[in-house]
Amino acid sequence: MKLQGIRVIDLSLFLPGPHLTMMMADHGAEVIKVEPLSGEPTRNIGLRKNGEAVWFRNTHRGKKSLCLNLKDEAHKAELLSLIDTADVFVEGFRPGAMARLGLDYDTLKLRNPGLVYCSISAFGQTGEKRLNPAHDLSIQADSGTVFLNEGSNGEPCSPAMPVADMAGSLMALSGILMALLRRTETGKGDYLDISMQDSLVAWLPNALGPVFAEGRSPVVKAERSWGGNAMYRVYRTADERYLTLGGSEVKFAENLFAKLGRPDLAEVCRRQPGEQEEAITYLQQTFARRTLAEWCTWFDGVDVCWSPVRLLHEALDEAHLKSRQMVFEDEQGNRHLGVPIKFLDEPAIVDARLPGLGEHNTSLLAFGQEA
Repeated sequence: MKLQGIRVIDLSLFLPGPHLTMMMADHGAEVIKVEPLSGEPTRNIGLRKNGEAVWFRNTHRGKKSLCLNLKDEAHKAELLSLIDTADVFVEGFRPGAMARLGLDYDTLKLRNPGLVYCSISAFGQTGEKRLNPAHDLSIQADSGTVFLNEGSNGEPCSPAMPVADMAGSLMALSGILMALLRRTETGKGDYLDISMQDSLVAWLPNALGPVFAEGRSPVVKAERSWGGNAMYRVYRTADERYLTLGGSEVKFAENLFAKLGRPDLAEVCRRQPGEQEEAITYLQQTFARRTLAEWCTWFDGVDVCWSPVRLLHEALDEAHLKSRQMVFEDEQGNRHLGVPIKFLDEPAIVDARLPGLGEHNTSLLAFGQEA
């Protein structure tokens, strides 16, 4: 596997750091999760199956667990010995916390010059907000993306996805792999300052036309991506289900309206977003006349970007995801999310086992069970 032989020490909690280190474990890295005495919080968040939280299972498979008190000098000395042998160190505390513990990059690089050290925080290691506490919702609100998540009543909605967390996870993974690649030539590690807000804002190119071109915020429902385009919207069906049109190219409008017997409305879709109300109204009325199942049959063979709005359990049961091995069951019947990074050579091999809290203290630390 691509990351075999890479040792990762992970002090992060919750989602961004644990997610990225799980992806590294899936591809062969040895990931040592350092947990507080109370354990990783997600061990006890949300629904459980076979004794383990689903959230924990899908962020910590294949890892080793050390249970340490980092304020205890003996425990910290043992951790430092492990860090001397590590390739990657990941932490997700507020800026300054690692320095107070004597685990900051300036200290660790003297012991291990090849160490790739990654700090993930809400707002980064510099700037006036660096010490502000925040989880995903606050970061999205502060960054303007909750504003973009406007409901039908014109008010902002809580985002369905933890995009700041996951953007931070993927940016951190990318940076770590770049640093490891560079290390093969220089022998030197590096320090990564990953801000979840930075990572989220970097995902906004398609939203910034009004901001960068005209110095204003978008009128959300008039924009191409959020309802202003007839061919890029959510529509209600007769049975109170929903479908989406998701391709605003005019060729798709021509194909759809030709089959509906209204080819003239394809011309409306050539107008700017926010000026297509005639086509939107027609489609709203039309889709409301049949059930979602009927529309699924109707769209078969029509060259249009569309999809039913599946309930989450329907989506995860969908045959395509199973064929892609993005949902699988282990021997105990626990369902897992699969590996999205698919190599032809040396593909990931998922180890679905979960570590017990402190399970690997004995095998990894000199003082073993005393930790």
